[in-house]
Amino acid sequence: MARSPGPLTRKFYAIARISWPGVVSALFLLLLIGATFTVLLIGSGPIRLINDLGKDPYLRQVVGFTLWQASLSTLLSIGMAIPVARAFARQPSFPGRRLVLQLLGLPVVTPVIVAVLGIIAVYGQSGILRDGLQLLGLSWSGRFYGLTGILVAHVFFNFPLSVRMLLPAWDRIPSENWRLASQLGMNSRQLFRWLEWPALTSVLPGTAAVVFLLCFSSFAVVLVLGGGPSATTIEVAIYQALRFEFDPPRAAALALGQLGICTALVLGLHHWIRAQSISRGLASGARYRPDADQSIHRSFDLAVIGLTSTFVALPLAAIVYAGCTGPLSSVLLDSRLWAAAGRSVGIALAAAAVALSLAAGLLVTSRHLVFQLRRRTESDVLQIAGSITLAVPPMVTGTGLFLLLLPLGIAFDLAVLVIILVNATLVLPYMMRTVGPAFLDAGHRYDRLCRQLGMSGWYRLRLADWPIIRRPLGFAVALCATLSVGDMGVAALFDTSGAITLPVLLYHRLGAYRFDEAAVTALALIVLCAVVFLVVDRGIGRWHS
Repeated sequence: MARSPGPLTRKFYAIARISWPGVVSALFLLLLIGATFTVLLIGSGPIRLINDLGKDPYLRQVVGFTLWQASLSTLLSIGMAIPVARAFARQPSFPGRRLVLQLLGLPVVTPVIVAVLGIIAVYGQSGILRDGLQLLGLSWSGRFYGLTGILVAHVFFNFPLSVRMLLPAWDRIPSENWRLASQLGMNSRQLFRWLEWPALTSVLPGTAAVVFLLCFSSFAVVLVLGGGPSATTIEVAIYQALRFEFDPPRAAALALGQLGICTALVLGLHHWIRAQSISRGLASGARYRPDADQSIHRSFDLAVIGLTSTFVALPLAAIVYAGCTGPLSSVLLDSRLWAAAGRSVGIALAAAAVALSLAAGLLVTSRHLVFQLRRRTESDVLQIAGSITLAVPPMVTGTGLFLLLLPLGIAFDLAVLVIILVNATLVLPYMMRTVGPAFLDAGHRYDRLCRQLGMSGWYRLRLADWPIIRRPLGFAVALCATLSVGDMGVAALFDTSGAITLPVLLYHRLGAYRFDEAAVTALALIVLCAVVFLVVDRGIGRWHS
């Protein structure tokens, strides 16, 4: 007669049955990152990077410039974002406020290579800004390509993002504090010092850390606007070492160095790199501000918001105008454009699906650990695993997979698969941070009821979870797919035809000085991103189970 399993065995099987989705997702990420790290370590040798840094002034310059431009970009983006976010907080109900905030969200989803083309058209050597200054009798003889262009582009992307990340800080200031400040007769400077700055300090380090990491691992911006060896970052140096010099050991050494620096940054700033609570809106507290209705402050706030909107809108408008006035028929009838667009959409949807599968496994297990097993620590570890790719830039992962597949002779044959995997890990943190709060909120509401009714699996997802997560899920999948459509980094590394994806095709047309065709290609890429976002967001967000 078979012995019945003991209580410890039954508990082990119960934990294993609940935890396997998250374990599978975590193992996949661990194997991918571990394989990348191992290949880079073997390819470069543990001492190679240190020796190269000591002997090669070019490598020292590359590392130094990467840190320098990321630091300057972060200071400019955050420094400009604070007064703009304060202006939005102080004016919570002016006409068009919601539309302007939506405009500030466009740089996040605009393909980098497209936005860079618009930035050149407005702020470049022969851009609209210089032409306008000449009409006013003014001139500026400075070079745009190099550090100047990189800083302008990074501010364009990260300044609006910083504004949106800092805004919730004002929502945390209680209305009673504003009433007390009004009774004490505080002026605007005193309000900022005693009320707003303490609230900002809770979100400012995390915002600065995220912006610094984004600027540190920037690729397309530096590749197009770098202007030479004196303005090259680590990611661009990796690309050059593999694509032009074909020096895998140097590429591996650079990638390993970047991995080490990013890991150190994430570990050092992990207390601040966390998801912020959802804003409840600023009207409840802002209406009690004693300086909100003063004409001088209102005029200043609206002027700052207007300048910010102009700064963001001009490059996007320039792209649309240049595309509409370019050779539309010849470019749109080019079969290479449609082939690249089809591959971009296929890669984006596959990457979003892989990211969703990984996030679902981690979140399902994390929720079970919290509500059924009361293991909060293990749940937090799984959620952190979903954001671990923040420490591994896409070019580092791509380089590791390239070096892993190169001896097998299939590196370029599996290019599309590699791009999908790297893009999936790139967008996974967005998926976790967007869907995670809603999924855990569904657990808070209905977990006990579902267990009492014996509801699990598909029935629980359809009846309990889906009404809460469908809108965040639709937005998350749409955002991840759109970011993947516009990504150029790893695709450029594996490209052999010049048209593997639409962003790579656009870059090659820019490199060939076919600017008219590039403008139309950029317009097609914008339209493609908009269509993908709208179709996926509405298709998932409005689908009722």
